[in-house]
Amino acid sequence: MELRKTSIYNTIDMAPQLEYYANTLPHQEIKIRPSLDVLRKTFEEVEAEKAAADDAAAEDENEEPQGPPGKPPTRFGWFIAVWMRCMLNIWGVILFLRLTWITSQAGIVLGLVIIALAVSVTTTTALSISAIATNGRVKSGGTYFMISRTLGPELGASIGLIFSLANALAVALHTVGFSEVVRDLMRSRGTIMVDSLNDVRIIGVVTVTILLFITFGGMDWEAKAQIFFFIVLMASFADYLVGTLIPPTLQKKSQGFFGYDRDIFIENLTPSWRGPDGNFFRQFAIFFPACTGILSGANISGDLKDPSTAIPKGTLMAIFCTTLSYVVIVITSGASTVRDASGNMTDLMTENSTSGCLGPACKLGWNFTTCVQSQACSQGLANYSQVMGLISGSYYLIVAGVFAATLSSALGFLVSAPKIFQCLCKDNVYPYISFFGKGYGKNNEPLRGYILTYLIAVAIILVAQLNIIAPIISNFFLCSYCLINLSCFHASIVNSPGWRPAFKYYNKWTALYGAMASFALMFAFTWWAALGTWFAISLLFIYITYLKKPNVNWGSSIQASSYNMALSFSVSLTDVKDHVKNFRPQCLVMTGPPQQRPALVDFVGCFTKQVSLMICGNIMEPDKQTQFQDSTDQYVKWLNKRKVRSFYTQFTANTLRDGVRYLMQASGLGKLKPNTLVIGFKSNWMESSPTSIDDYVHTIYDTFDANYCLCILRMMDGLDINDHASIPKQNQGFEPDEAIEIRTWSNLYDNTYLLLFAANDISENSKSDQVKTVFKNAGGTKTIDVYWIADDGGLILLVPYLLTRRKRWRSCKIRVFVLGDEENMMESRDAMMALLKRFRINVTDVVVMTDTERSPQPKNMNRFLENVAPYRLYDEQQEDVSVQELKKKEPWKISDKQFEAFRLKSERKVRLNEIIRRNSQNTTLVLVSLPVPHGDCPSALYIAWLDTLTCGLHCPAVLVRGNQENVLTFYCQ
Repeated sequence: MELRKTSIYNTIDMAPQLEYYANTLPHQEIKIRPSLDVLRKTFEEVEAEKAAADDAAAEDENEEPQGPPGKPPTRFGWFIAVWMRCMLNIWGVILFLRLTWITSQAGIVLGLVIIALAVSVTTTTALSISAIATNGRVKSGGTYFMISRTLGPELGASIGLIFSLANALAVALHTVGFSEVVRDLMRSRGTIMVDSLNDVRIIGVVTVTILLFITFGGMDWEAKAQIFFFIVLMASFADYLVGTLIPPTLQKKSQGFFGYDRDIFIENLTPSWRGPDGNFFRQFAIFFPACTGILSGANISGDLKDPSTAIPKGTLMAIFCTTLSYVVIVITSGASTVRDASGNMTDLMTENSTSGCLGPACKLGWNFTTCVQSQACSQGLANYSQVMGLISGSYYLIVAGVFAATLSSALGFLVSAPKIFQCLCKDNVYPYISFFGKGYGKNNEPLRGYILTYLIAVAIILVAQLNIIAPIISNFFLCSYCLINLSCFHASIVNSPGWRPAFKYYNKWTALYGAMASFALMFAFTWWAALGTWFAISLLFIYITYLKKPNVNWGSSIQASSYNMALSFSVSLTDVKDHVKNFRPQCLVMTGPPQQRPALVDFVGCFTKQVSLMICGNIMEPDKQTQFQDSTDQYVKWLNKRKVRSFYTQFTANTLRDGVRYLMQASGLGKLKPNTLVIGFKSNWMESSPTSIDDYVHTIYDTFDANYCLCILRMMDGLDINDHASIPKQNQGFEPDEAIEIRTWSNLYDNTYLLLFAANDISENSKSDQVKTVFKNAGGTKTIDVYWIADDGGLILLVPYLLTRRKRWRSCKIRVFVLGDEENMMESRDAMMALLKRFRINVTDVVVMTDTERSPQPKNMNRFLENVAPYRLYDEQQEDVSVQELKKKEPWKISDKQFEAFRLKSERKVRLNEIIRRNSQNTTLVLVSLPVPHGDCPSALYIAWLDTLTCGLHCPAVLVRGNQENVLTFYCQ
C-alpha cells in the first residue's frame, strides 16, 4: 500500500513518497516533486501547463510500445553468497596442513591466543564493512565500491586497482596450491607427466581453464560449484571430528595419535619452539592468512538480493563459524596427538617398565625417546603436516577437503576480481580500461574481465615466482583491511548526518584499531612488500589527485570532513559538489542582536553545533550603523560565552525585507553558505500595520525565491524569564485547559524592527545576559512531534534527528504524524515506517491522521474568522461600491471572492490545529510542515494560517519547509 499522494495544503503539493528520494527504481521513471515555483502558481497557471504537457504527450501516442522486459537477474541471499562463500575462502590449506603444526609449536594456550588476535583484526574489519554496507544501498564493486564511496575516488580507486590485481594473483596462488597437492598424490602413485615443475604448470593451466568455463556459465553455475565444494569441506571436517572418537590402530599410535588423553593435553598446553620459525610472531604470521577471505561476500555485492542485510549477517557468521572450527581443531589435535613420534611399530613397549622413556607416550606403551633425542622423528604434531588426515576416519576425505578448499578459493577470486575491476572501469577513473567494464547477460557478467583475470592467472602459473608473490598478495589484502577500517573510522568522526548505518554494533575506535593493526602487520610480516604496496598506492593516489582529477561526486566522508575545516582552508572546498548524504541545515538566523533573542539562538544551536553552519544576522537602519559597529565583538563574545558555534553578521538596509534578501545573497563563504533561513513568528501581527504584515510574508516569498529552506519558531511558554505579559488577542477565547501564558521581553527597538525576528526580547536590565531558555533545559523523556504534511525533501525529519543527537535531547522520542485514509490506516502506517527505517532514523511511533478533512469545530472556526475579520473587505455587503474601488483604497484587505476561494484551505488549517492540540499538549517540541503561499494569497490571510496552525500549544512550535530537494537518502552513493 502506497502512502497518500497529495498534501492537504495543495492538490499538487505531494505528501512524503519514497520515489522522490530514489536515484533509480527498476522499470520506473525518476519522479521529481513539484518545485516551489509550481506550488506557488495559481490554479489557472497550473492547469495551463498541465494542458500543454498533455498535448505533448498526445504526440507520442503513436510510438511503438516497448517489448516485454527480460528475465530479472539472479540475486542471492546471505547464506549462499556471503556466509558460505566467506567460509570457503577463509578455510584453506592452512587449516589442513599448518594448523596442527602451529599447535605443536605454540601449544594449545598460545595457539588460541594467536587465533584470538588474528580474529580480532578480521572481526573489526567485518564490523566496519557491516557499518559501511548498511549506510545506504550498496551496488556492485564490493570492497572497492565501499572504500571509494566512503573515502573518495583518490584512495578508493588506488586500492581498487591494487585489490583487483591481488584477487587475480590469488587465483594463481590457490590454483598452484591445488596443483602441488595433485602432483604429490601422482608421485606417490608413481605417475609423472614431465617433471616436478612442469607438472604443476600443466595441472594449474588445465584447472584454471575449467574454472573459467564455470564462470562463463554465470553466477548460477558458480554458486552450484561452490555449494558442492562446501559440502565436501563439511564432510571432511565431520570426518575429522568422527576420527577423533574412533579408537586408533597400532599404526596410528606409532605415528603419534592416541585419542583423547589427559597427559597429552597437559603436555601440549605449553609451547615448544623449534627451528627458525620457532617464535610467537612467526607462528602468528603463518596463521593469519587462514583468517583472510572475509571480503568474498562483499566483493559480489551487486549479485546480492539485499547487500545491507546479507553482508553483515553472512560475514560475521562466517567469522564465528570458522573461528569455532579453528578452536576445535587446536584443542582436539592437542589433546590426542603427541608432538614427536617415529612411525615405527618397533617402538611399541612390550614391558611395563618406563625408565628412561621421555614424553606422554610412555604411559601409553610407546617409547619414542630415541628419535626425540636424535631429532629424527618424522611423525607427530611437530613433524607431520597431514595430522588431520591421520586423525580422521578417512584420509581421502581430508584430501578431498584440501581440493575443495583450494578450488573454491580460486573460483571465488576468479569471480570477484573481474566484478571489482568492472566497477572500477565503469567509474572512468583510469583511462584505457573502460573496455573491460562492459557486462553481458541478465547478471551483467564481466566476461571480458574474466578473460583478463584468466590470462593474468595463467601467466603467473607459468612464469611467476610464487614465493615472492605470496607475501605481496597478503599485503594487498591487509592494505584493503586497513582502508576499510579507516573508511569507517573517518566516516564516524566527521559527524556527517549522512552517516547513519543501520548496523549499530560497530565503534569508531575498534575501526581505528583494525586500521592500525592491519598497517602494523603489513610491515611485520614482510616489510619490503609493505613498502612496495604503499608506494604503488601513493603513486596512484598522486596520479588521480593531481593529474586525472575525476569529476565524480559520491558524498564521501572526505567531503564531510572538509566542511569542518577552518576558514583558512575553505578555498579547498570550491571544487567539492554538494551531496545529499552530507546535507547540513546551514542556518541564517535573523536574531537581530543575538542576546535579545536567546530562544532563536539556542534552538538553532541545538542542531547546528559541531554539525553545520550558523550565522546570526542583524539588520540595521543606515543611520544606526555607527551605533552598532562597535557592538559586533560584544555579540560574538556573548555567543562564545553561551557556547554557541555561530558567526555574526550585520547589514544595513532601508527595510527589513531588503536586508534579509541581501543577507541571503551575501552571507557565507564558498561552501560555508546558508541554505536555511530561521526567523521568529510575528506573534503580534494583529496589532501590526498592513505594511509590516506584507513585509513579513514577502520575506517568506524571498526565501523561497532564493531556494532557501525556512524555519519559523514560535515561542509560547519556553523562556525562563520574569517579565510577563497578558495573553495576546489571537490566543483569547480558549477554554481554561487550553489557555496559554505568553511571556515576552520588553522591546528594545521599534515594533516594526522587532516583529520580523522574534516574539520575545531580552531586556538590557536583565540580571544576567545568559538567559536560560527551554532549549537549554534537558528534553527529558518527552516526545518531539513531527507533522509531516507535505514532502519538502525531508528537512522536517532531519531537524529532530539532529536535535536528538544532543545530550539534552537524547532521551526524547520522535513521533511522526502523516495523512491517511481510515480504511487504509494500517497500510499507510506500515508504509511510512518502512520509509523511515530506510532513512535510519529512529522513530517511536507513526500516527496516521484520518480525520484531517473533517470540518473544524465551530468555536475554533469562529475564532479564526474573528482574527481575520479586520482584514476582510466585505465587498459583497457594499452594493454601491465596486471591488476595484475598495481595493484601491485598501489593497491589503481580503476580498470576499478571495476569502471564499481559500475557505477550504482555511478550514483545513483550523482542523489541523485541533489535531495538533489534541495530540501534542505534553510534548517538548512540535514541528509542522509550513504551507507554501500562493502568489495570489493575501498576506493577512497567509499569516492568519500560520497563526492558526501553531496557536494553543504549551511548547515551542516550528514551521518547517525545505526547498523541495532531498536532504535524506537511503543510498550509499
